[in-house]
Amino acid sequence: MTGPHAQTDLTMMRRALDLAREASDAGEAPVGAVVYETATGRILGEGRNRREADADPTGHAEILALRAAARALGDWRLNACTLVVTLEPCVMCAGAIVNARVGRLAVGALDPKAGATRSLYTICDDPRLNHRVEAVTGVLAEESASLLREFFRARRGPAPG
Repeated sequence: MTGPHAQTDLTMMRRALDLAREASDAGEAPVGAVVYETATGRILGEGRNRREADADPTGHAEILALRAAARALGDWRLNACTLVVTLEPCVMCAGAIVNARVGRLAVGALDPKAGATRSLYTICDDPRLNHRVEAVTGVLAEESASLLREFFRARRGPAPG
């Protein structure tokens, strides 16, 4: 991983992974997200999945982190921010990222079943929309993917046979 924000993205992804582990410990799918000011590295918002705890279908890590960052800034426009998330955002979250005018997105593991920024759809850089997001993928991807695999393996229980 290279570029002017590579080191900050790694630091923030490590924090997002900590949040994902907290989600897992609480029985939620292990996804964590952090929004930081791209220029300064100052964290503006964090989130971890809370769908089960809050009985909220929108309780995704990204949505919660975006809400917290907007509150911290006092503005819903997050142009000068980077969202770091352990799992490729779904359609709902990708739409929220575009609508929040997020400047950059850094993703851990890709999601071939529901990913909406690279895998199934490319919502964040669709030229038909009014905003496009600079995106990088593969930031601590194996660590992010491993956390998800372990969580779902444990939920399924031992293999039959």
